Amino acid sequence: MRALQNVSLKLGHGDRLGILGHNGAGKSTLLRVMAGVYVPTTGRVIIDGSVSPLFNSSPGLDIDDTGYENILTCGMLLGMTREEVTRKTPEIAAFTELGDYLNLPVRAYSTGMVTRLGFAIATAIDPEILLLDEGLAAGDARFAEHANRRIDALVERSSILVLASHSEALIRARCNRAMLLDGGRNVVLGGVDDVIEVYRQRIAQ
Repeated sequence: MRALQNVSLKLGHGDRLGILGHNGAGKSTLLRVMAGVYVPTTGRVIIDGSVSPLFNSSPGLDIDDTGYENILTCGMLLGMTREEVTRKTPEIAAFTELGDYLNLPVRAYSTGMVTRLGFAIATAIDPEILLLDEGLAAGDARFAEHANRRIDALVERSSILVLASHSEALIRARCNRAMLLDGGRNVVLGGVDDVIEVYRQRIAQ
């Protein structure tokens, strides 16, 4: 059994592609092929530009390092230069709302505080090609609206977005094209409304 079969697409500047499909349809696998995590056994992936995969909100956090130390190391892990991270650190720190806790080791943080720190770092990048998983967590409900605005700004800064999601509302809000995967196959690729209609029909069967 193949995770993806005969999937073909071409994206250019300004494209925001939403990938729909049930669990196991191949959404995450396709994102990871685009990110270079998986190498296809057949076919080719041709990418012109830097790819920023954002699959989780804790990009390499070290619990023994302070919040500020993690901002530097994780930011560089995500592809930013030391100078870029240094310039963005005040903004990242402000977004976390962690205050003096950033001077403490991350092991002293609550789960929600760790999530906030990771999310703030992960969303500080300036991506050319952004691969986004809807599972990116932002913390508690009070923080959610704040986080959604930050995601919107991140998407706006990107040249190309590929978003894997189950949410029709999320696809409608952030995408101008959509693809429906089923069993690793591309069922339909086209306008958001048309693809969502096919998705709904298949769910109803």
